[in-house]
Amino acid sequence: MSWRYIAGPLLVTALCAGALSAQAVSYGVGSWDQDSLGNHRVVVRVRRAQDAVRLHILWRRRDADPAKTQLMIRDARTNTPVMNVARVDLTRTHGDLAFQPSSGPGEYFVYFLPYVMTGRNYPKVTYPPPDSTADPAWLDRTGLGGAEKRAAWLRLPAAEIVRYESADSLDRFTPMEIIATPEETAALVAQHRGASFLLFPEDRTLSIRMPHDLPQRWIAAGAEHPFTGDALRGEFYAFQVGLYTIRDVDGIHATVSDLRGPPGAAITGRDVEAFNFGGIDWTGKSFSHTLSVAAGTVQALWFGIPVPDDATPGTYRGTVTITSGAGESRSVSISLRVRPQVIAHHGDDDAWRLARLRWLDSQIGADEEVTKPYTPVSVDGNRLGVLGRRITLDSLGFPSAIESFFHIEMTHLTNTPRAILRRPAALVMTRNGNVMPWRPSGWRIVHQAPGVVRWTATNVSTPVTMHLTGSLEFDGTMEYQVALTTTSSVTLDDIRLDLPLAADVARYMLGMGRKGGTRPDTLTWTWDVKHNQEGAWLGDVNAGLQFLLRDERYQRPLNTNFYLSKPLILPRSWDNGGKGGCRLADDHAGTYLARCFSGSRTLTPGDTVWFNMRLTVTPFRPIDPDTQWRTRYYHRYSPLDSIKALGANVVNVHHATPVNPFINYPFLRVPRLKAYVDSAHTLGMRVKIYYTVRELSNSAPEMFALKSLGDEILSYGPGGGPPWLQEHLDGNYIPGWYVPDLRDAAVVNSGVSRWHNFYLEGLNWLVRNAGIDGLYIDDVAFDRTVMKRVRKILDRGRPNALIDLHSANQFNVRDGYANSANLYLEHFPYIDRLWFGEYFDYDQPPDYWLTEVSGIPFGLMGEMLQDGGNPWRGMLFGMTTRLPWAGDPRPLWKAWDDFGIVGSRMIGFWVPDAPVKTDQAQVLATSYVRPDRVLVSLGSWAAGDVPVRLTINWRALGMNPARATITAPAIENFQDAATFEPGDAIPVPAGKGWLLVIRER
Repeated sequence: MSWRYIAGPLLVTALCAGALSAQAVSYGVGSWDQDSLGNHRVVVRVRRAQDAVRLHILWRRRDADPAKTQLMIRDARTNTPVMNVARVDLTRTHGDLAFQPSSGPGEYFVYFLPYVMTGRNYPKVTYPPPDSTADPAWLDRTGLGGAEKRAAWLRLPAAEIVRYESADSLDRFTPMEIIATPEETAALVAQHRGASFLLFPEDRTLSIRMPHDLPQRWIAAGAEHPFTGDALRGEFYAFQVGLYTIRDVDGIHATVSDLRGPPGAAITGRDVEAFNFGGIDWTGKSFSHTLSVAAGTVQALWFGIPVPDDATPGTYRGTVTITSGAGESRSVSISLRVRPQVIAHHGDDDAWRLARLRWLDSQIGADEEVTKPYTPVSVDGNRLGVLGRRITLDSLGFPSAIESFFHIEMTHLTNTPRAILRRPAALVMTRNGNVMPWRPSGWRIVHQAPGVVRWTATNVSTPVTMHLTGSLEFDGTMEYQVALTTTSSVTLDDIRLDLPLAADVARYMLGMGRKGGTRPDTLTWTWDVKHNQEGAWLGDVNAGLQFLLRDERYQRPLNTNFYLSKPLILPRSWDNGGKGGCRLADDHAGTYLARCFSGSRTLTPGDTVWFNMRLTVTPFRPIDPDTQWRTRYYHRYSPLDSIKALGANVVNVHHATPVNPFINYPFLRVPRLKAYVDSAHTLGMRVKIYYTVRELSNSAPEMFALKSLGDEILSYGPGGGPPWLQEHLDGNYIPGWYVPDLRDAAVVNSGVSRWHNFYLEGLNWLVRNAGIDGLYIDDVAFDRTVMKRVRKILDRGRPNALIDLHSANQFNVRDGYANSANLYLEHFPYIDRLWFGEYFDYDQPPDYWLTEVSGIPFGLMGEMLQDGGNPWRGMLFGMTTRLPWAGDPRPLWKAWDDFGIVGSRMIGFWVPDAPVKTDQAQVLATSYVRPDRVLVSLGSWAAGDVPVRLTINWRALGMNPARATITAPAIENFQDAATFEPGDAIPVPAGKGWLLVIRER
């Protein structure tokens, strides 16, 4: 059963000629050009030839003012416009108009809400104002153009209303969008004189949609009418209670009684979920809140009854009581008939049941276990260890040393650590020009699990006390919550964080308004909400540190085109009213100091100032070149045989495809998706799908339940966008991606929320029911906590599943000038490949490639996209493009296989003792070394063509130069075959390079 409301007869009741009349008019689905005529029409019939006929349409429209929008009439047989049309009286309740049936007797279509749309994926849609095409002579002849047009209209013969139609079942107005008249609403309110609010229980199949109108069906049913539902054993039964406020109502909360069933059987009321009043967030924390609702508002309240698997069949009765802060209570009685059948998975497999709402409070994957390839956090005195990194804590609880054990090649670990800090990190207070020393009481571990260690410390510098909570997780992320309080007023010069990095480590930088690359000798940076920047990454290929400074109210900003709609919350402590910032400077004595200051302030008793921060130690893991060579992507839904014939073995299925049509809601075509995945597995291939949470399709049956939660899950915004959103959501949303061919209109999610719990349960459901092999994530709209859970779900359900991350370059005004690698660094421990991406500039220098694009300093490898990238430069980093997008990697794939690149040792140009180098600083060399041969990649950034001679460490390669040959294999669209002798000058064209094979004769 589709979740869409199934069309049937609607009982349309309206005021007509001063009396109530009722007529049953069917509501169906038609087919026409929506983009020229709109989504809605009324089919009318003219019985005999007339010069003019009148129409009285009881449309009960939810749009604000029908008199201000255009309507059109067309002949049903020829689709020709009817020009002579007179608008007599158009209100939200009814439309009175007249027209000339120019084609004689038959059916005519009255199109209302036609729109004009420009743009494609982020369209602008407007609803034109009325226009007049009527001939003045016809208006005069019929009397419809004069002062007495109402009387003239009443004298005309009436056309017959046949049915209402929408262009699609999704576009149609459901019974919950057929408004009650003001008179009907007033009469109902009068029956409950003195009440501040009324309650209307409603079935799950009829989501409450209108925030400012009562639906007509509630007038007939009356307020607080009993509700009856049917459920199966084991089902999570969702239903609604509509709250209509007559006056402003504050402090609203809900209670649900036990539901009493057959003798001795009951469903406990406290187990019933009341989604609008709280739940469990994405971090596992419980929350609750009360509601305030302005007068004249309909607020949908969603509930879910968990029927036990072993419930005794029969009828269970209870009540839902809604109470205001003023103590006014109103109740509705609930009767739930529990059938004998047991439903699988609580009803999750049937989207229309809305049982998946229970996923909002799921904690799947929210444990403290370790994901591959990481190791549990170790504790040895004051030394904490994670994969390839070691942190030593000082007596205050801050890092006194941070070390990396990653080899500079980045393919393995070593036993010799590299110091990231030159001296301890410190939170420093100054007063009257002097540092105020902290007196430590010693830190202590308060929690230890395989995946995390937490500690606390209390440090004093009279009269200020520091309450510190720190943690280290298995991926190398340290979180600090630091609260400063005082026993007496104290004026301080500054409170700052000092991060003294080893200058030889701090070679590169991401963040603080700079494109990725070599770090500056000095930099002064200040807070600016227009920039999605809260810190930076400083490091080398095999050692680095990201620092982020955050407010205690931190919420993840929106990203990818929407940052300015929900930007960064500037931290009150670090920013300090514009006084705060960071200064980065090289002291030329081995230290590169990142000093983040907050400026002068006065602390008073009762104040708590939070200096929260995140320190992330990189890299996360060694790179895995062999997996890079073996895993070959095809990024498009296509026949599997053709994909396999091209040499690809992993298929990314985007949204807007037959098996995954609706953006971020891939649950409605699962049989087709599963068939595709199963076929791929038969061919030895894997299938991943586009599925993320930045925005949500209007095909999601939970849409209106989510809208009832305010801005918790769906962002508030200016509205607009595609027609469906404007006609059904009543504004206050941000329109997202739109696919015109599918009419799939999305709205933007509000950062991180309970929707991420739903998303994670959805991922687990897809793994179980469709067998997907991982995810393609197109920019990340959730935090590392969610990504960590994603990894656990995939590892446990589909071992060897893959996650690849695509990003368009975020370094622009609408994205807050964020470096994608710095923005998404928190996710890198849990993904397998990067695809960076649209708008990345592959003409930038090598340090940009290394930091912004390659992923190598973080333990990842990637691919190129924009304009096909640069294959010669890309091979320095082990990167190609992705089929079937710009560029064709197949010639390089063949070259890899011909050489036998799997099993080779990758030695990048960044390795100081690399066995092959060049004599040109602007031409770099990366080597792929096997025992009997070497593949050397040359990539040039020289301004023009240059001759290059190789400097080769023959001993390191285990080769005799007298017997060595250097050949360039022919590679289509890359290079012609060539042969060189050791010592020869090799001509390197500007912006290109070579792949050379060195071996002994």
